[in-house]
Amino acid sequence: MAKKAAAKKPAAKKAETCCDEAHEILVVGSKVKAYLKSKDVLVSGEMIPAVSCKVACLLGKAVERCKANGRKTVKPCDL
Repeated sequence: MAKKAAAKKPAAKKAETCCDEAHEILVVGSKVKAYLKSKDVLVSGEMIPAVSCKVACLLGKAVERCKANGRKTVKPCDL
């Protein structure tokens, strides 16, 4: 008897990136690593750029909300 062809597993989803453009690192890498290590976890080398990307996205949305409200000052409520 012929063997059945193994069913292909669906490809794993890639993590969505929040920012479409390259930007400088916006977080202090040593502080992020220290915080995570204090929680007794290991830190990937890709973690700092990923956190920075999330921060850039969060700040970008805050700027959009600020401008939509007719202000030039970004406030905590914009986050």
